[in-house]
Amino acid sequence: MNQLRTPEASPLLASPPARGEFGTHVSHYVEPLREATYDEEYDSFPDPRPSRAVEDDVLPETSALGRTLTWRSCFILVISRVIGSGIFATPGTIIKEVGSPGLSLLLWLIGGVVAACSLAVCLEYGSMLPRSGGDKVYLEFTYRRPRLLASIVIAVHALLLGLTASNCIIFSQYVLFALDRPEASAFERKGLAAGLLVVVTFIHVVFPRFGVRTQNLFGWLKIAVTGFMILSGLYVVLFHQQTGSLVSASAQTGSTWDNVWEGSVWSWSALSTAIFKVFYSYAGLDNMVNVMNEVKNPVRTLKSVGTTALATACALYLLINVAYLSVVPLDEIKSSGELIAALFFERLFGPRLGRTILPLAVALSAAGNVMVVSFSMARLKQEIARQGIIPYGDFLSSTRPFGSPLGGFLLHIVPSFLVIVLPPSKRVYSFILELEQYPAQILSLALAFGLLILRYKRPDLKRPFKAWLFAVAVKIAMSLTLLVTALVPPHDMFEGGIFYATYAIAGTSVLLLGVLYWWVWTILLPRWKGYRLEEETEVLKDGTSITRMVHTPSP
Repeated sequence: MNQLRTPEASPLLASPPARGEFGTHVSHYVEPLREATYDEEYDSFPDPRPSRAVEDDVLPETSALGRTLTWRSCFILVISRVIGSGIFATPGTIIKEVGSPGLSLLLWLIGGVVAACSLAVCLEYGSMLPRSGGDKVYLEFTYRRPRLLASIVIAVHALLLGLTASNCIIFSQYVLFALDRPEASAFERKGLAAGLLVVVTFIHVVFPRFGVRTQNLFGWLKIAVTGFMILSGLYVVLFHQQTGSLVSASAQTGSTWDNVWEGSVWSWSALSTAIFKVFYSYAGLDNMVNVMNEVKNPVRTLKSVGTTALATACALYLLINVAYLSVVPLDEIKSSGELIAALFFERLFGPRLGRTILPLAVALSAAGNVMVVSFSMARLKQEIARQGIIPYGDFLSSTRPFGSPLGGFLLHIVPSFLVIVLPPSKRVYSFILELEQYPAQILSLALAFGLLILRYKRPDLKRPFKAWLFAVAVKIAMSLTLLVTALVPPHDMFEGGIFYATYAIAGTSVLLLGVLYWWVWTILLPRWKGYRLEEETEVLKDGTSITRMVHTPSP
């Protein structure tokens, strides 16, 4: 080991803030860490063991599992999260909602621009606060008053709505399609989806290294499948080939491209629900920030991986939508539901190869997404447990006995499992997407405003990446627009038997539940029983440091 000085081996404070200005933990600023030993094995600053104080979130922290994630592993962790079920399932429902190919493609383009703005906000936060936990770390660092409110609200949101259910459902649908079981019972569909979730969790918990290798393999498979679909569609369109059951491409697609705006639905409600689905398909560009403590050279890797994944996703999404529209007739796309990729394969390669083998590849792609989401969300929920704001924090924070965050996986699998098995199966996929996205927009709005607050109040913070103000403004404007337009009544207020604003009400209720939990736990009970909540740091046997909330008598 050499004595080196690197930007990531030092605190990200340009200068220490004045004592007491930003809370009671300011005294934990650790200047001697600037000369600490650099660990060549992990290519980053080794665990400096800073305190659990919020102010120390500007310091890098190494997980008890070590820094084992390379650039390639991080890229797959991000791109495999982004290219999940969305691009294989949502284009059909989006075109059905907005009515025309032109408006659909416009929304995908807008989604890419907004995704870039969201990524810029994430990169500034992530390089400024290089800790695992993502939005949890950023919100609690920014909004410290009332005490613990931001931590608890984001914790409740992540615990209840940080789900892996949607890709499990797509896995089930494509497997049953490949097995020619369109009339499969709800029990079979939900059983396959829940079974995948259980198997993925078991692999990641008991065989963590094998789990990482498997999700990397599935990630490259997913990129290969997407590229193959794009090239296949392009080949048919350019050379007007008849393949399998596909008739001449010119006959199939002429009307589609001749009237790309015909039938456009400019309803605010339809546009908002459609763009929620587009945003879901771009979601995951920030997936790496949940595991920053395990990444080699985290800040540099974050910036490089994020921008590379964004460019890759934008190009693939636009091209594959063009391929769908060029191969599958518009009427069939609108009626395809979540099986547009299956219809694409069937029309290109016939009922045998197109209906069996290739849909199974899409199912494996969805399984890969389940693996990376479970991997990162378990780390996020482990960070929540480390904060001491939920019961049994020491058990749920530990990496014992398998060298994986067992508690984080338990916190993750339970709500995802329930969401898979409880709602009506025909409506569950769209409802999950909308339910996840509405409160996520509220938190995104808080993050964007928070970035501006920190620039004004904390100019002392070192920012290896700084988002353009235009990007922050676009993010704020889009989040506000979506939150408002989602509440505009459509023509059919009970489409599919569900009230149109159910997802908005349910998603907002989850955040309000977090506020209620905070008030009862930090205000009501301490006043009633005469104690104060104080934070103490404890190091578990596996080396994981946690915060323990203790009761001390009120003065």
